Amino acid sequence: MTAETKLSGYLKEPLIFVQEVYDSRDELLEQVYQRAFNLGWVREDFLSRIKEREENFPTGIQLQNLGAAIPHTDSECVLKEFVAVVTNERPVVFNSMEDKDVQVKTDIVFVLGLNQPHAQLEMLQSLMGLLQNETLLSEMLLASNEVSLLEVIKKNNL
Repeated sequence: MTAETKLSGYLKEPLIFVQEVYDSRDELLEQVYQRAFNLGWVREDFLSRIKEREENFPTGIQLQNLGAAIPHTDSECVLKEFVAVVTNERPVVFNSMEDKDVQVKTDIVFVLGLNQPHAQLEMLQSLMGLLQNETLLSEMLLASNEVSLLEVIKKNNL
């Protein structure tokens, strides 16, 4: 894995949301969008496109003991690349990547804001690897603030 596709290279503290409470998937996506938009990292159409993509191609992944999702959208709406990480105090429902009629209660969500198609593919692959490590995910979920979550990621060389 090249240094460029490491998660830590794309994580920016303003887009790390720890132990958040959302009533819906849309509310979660809106908060990430609002912050990214205020920072000038995404175009205005990022939110509508990510919601639409999630409707048509859901990204929820049911793991053994946890749920995760990796919403993303077209690269042209992203002005500055990032990966937002959201840990949910109580699970937020996404639809399953494997069957859009199945709901996945997500504990952790990675919102990809990447504008290089190959980087998006590589990041998805590295996140799929991370999602297979539930011990590490649990450690991320236990982080009580942005700094400690970043430390877990750096310590594990992600």
